[in-house]
Amino acid sequence: MRRISYRLVVCLISADLAMDLDTEPKAMMIEHNNVPNSMQIDPPRARFPCCIVWTPLPVISWLLPFVGHVGVGREDGVIVDFAGPNFVSVDNFAFGPVARYIQMTKEKHSITQHPSGTYRTEEEYRLVESGRNHYTWDDALKKTTHEYQKQTYSILTCNCHSFLANHLNRLESQASGWNVVNVAALILFKGKWVNTTSMVRSYLPFMVMLFMGITFGGANFLTFLAFVVFILFGWYLCGTYYFKNIIQL
Repeated sequence: MRRISYRLVVCLISADLAMDLDTEPKAMMIEHNNVPNSMQIDPPRARFPCCIVWTPLPVISWLLPFVGHVGVGREDGVIVDFAGPNFVSVDNFAFGPVARYIQMTKEKHSITQHPSGTYRTEEEYRLVESGRNHYTWDDALKKTTHEYQKQTYSILTCNCHSFLANHLNRLESQASGWNVVNVAALILFKGKWVNTTSMVRSYLPFMVMLFMGITFGGANFLTFLAFVVFILFGWYLCGTYYFKNIIQL
């Protein structure tokens, strides 16, 4: 009887210790799962939920480091970008990994924010009538993707920046006035670098080209570079504001 009692006590103590050891990890797992991770950015996996993302372009960014390729992160973080004629890439960001990003809100936006005289599509009127008058981040991105899958790519007129502007305008009920110019300015002035390596990867080629240009070309190279910047800015400014206003008139 003593042996049986002794074994029973040992078994009870062992079971109690096992329960204590098993309870602690479970509590940690539950606490970890309760942390919202839908908006967590994960650069190694190329997951940028509700983000505007940017990466430098070969050759062009070597001379103009503020010029690059942009895309949009879905709510699950998968990147979508207008990568070529009639082609919207999903989870395969063109021209390399993300270097800069801006995380936006994924709150719903109402299309009843339209001014009374603003044009609405038939689909938007149906949404208003049915009471489902909100676009989520993914809703707007899906509609923009369907539209640009039928667009011919042009680096100056219909490009990745216009794809992003279309998405933001659709998300904000086409009342925000996003375009190629202010999208580029937003990324340039408010974009966050993913890490130091991404910053070096973006600016090192420009510094090397600038050094070589000044060494071998001197003032002529600087004049050429300033001319390219002037032409590029002039084209986008005129194409975005001046010609658009003429077409509307």
